[in-house]
Amino acid sequence: MAKTEHLVLDGVLTAEQAAETVAGILAGQRTDGAIPWFRGHHLDPWDHTEAAMALDTAGEHEAAARAYEWLARHQNEDGSWYAAYHDGNADEPTDLGRESNFVAYIAVGVWHHYLSTGDDAFLDRMWPVVYAAVEFVLELQQSGGQIGWKREPDGTAVNDALLTGSSSIHQALRCALAIAEEREEPQPDWELAAGALAHAICHHPERFLDKDRYSMDWYYPVLGGALTGAAATTRIEERWNDFVVPGLGVRCVLPNPWVTGGESCELALALWAMGESDRALEILQSIQHLRADGGMYWTGYVFEGSQAMWPEELTTWTAGSLLLAVAVLGGDEATTAVFGGERLPRGLAPDCCAVG
Repeated sequence: MAKTEHLVLDGVLTAEQAAETVAGILAGQRTDGAIPWFRGHHLDPWDHTEAAMALDTAGEHEAAARAYEWLARHQNEDGSWYAAYHDGNADEPTDLGRESNFVAYIAVGVWHHYLSTGDDAFLDRMWPVVYAAVEFVLELQQSGGQIGWKREPDGTAVNDALLTGSSSIHQALRCALAIAEEREEPQPDWELAAGALAHAICHHPERFLDKDRYSMDWYYPVLGGALTGAAATTRIEERWNDFVVPGLGVRCVLPNPWVTGGESCELALALWAMGESDRALEILQSIQHLRADGGMYWTGYVFEGSQAMWPEELTTWTAGSLLLAVAVLGGDEATTAVFGGERLPRGLAPDCCAVG
């Protein structure tokens, strides 16, 4: 049964609303553990993991464990997963690309589940899965530290790097290192990789494809833990007015008049990590217009012209991102540790690029 008392947040969720949202995610989960965006749509490994993490925040540990076991059962021989599976059916991949940040994110979820449950047996079972996933990802690391985007279906490496994806991988590498440390199996190569990646994120924007129209490229270096302190504050302030629409949420991409729940909740997580809980709360309160009957959340809202929900999707990962943001603001120990960097090594960076 969901435990939602700690998911109460003024102007965002009551205990009853939180329970309804958790039930909505559970309703989208297949019996084999897969969590597609919604039933009949596709599953991608990153959003599947985010939804599983949200279930852990509500005490639904068995359901979350089933989600990770799904990943363990269906991992490719090279340590990867495909980018998309129809309705979470492992026999029906719809995108045979293997995206580096999708693959890496299991480390974040596994560490979060372990911190939520203290389940050593789970960590033992998942360690080979995490290890293989990280090794796949690091084969795509470039000499400048950035991580190539993906491998094509034929195995060809796409070496162009995405700032958002690499920032997410930075968080995943730190969680993988924490798992390795917990198991007393140090991985110095991973530490070097994480340090080089942080350096690239902080100091070499030219090593990444130019996607600065997207809000994720704005806040993800902070959310992923590479950019902290004064440097993080400066980055967020520089483009706040570009992306934040007061009272409505966070734009997905400029100049489109479209705010999205996922980006809004992730920005709230980044703001919390910076110590700006008040602004994080304001962002979460501003997107309550996205909540639908039944407790799930619309993916986005067009606030000019037609002024309509778009796309008309109630996604498990949008609801999941909201629960994770509420959990950190509510002081959930496991979630604050994962997004606040507690017990996460920084990696062996060539300088102190990750702090400001």
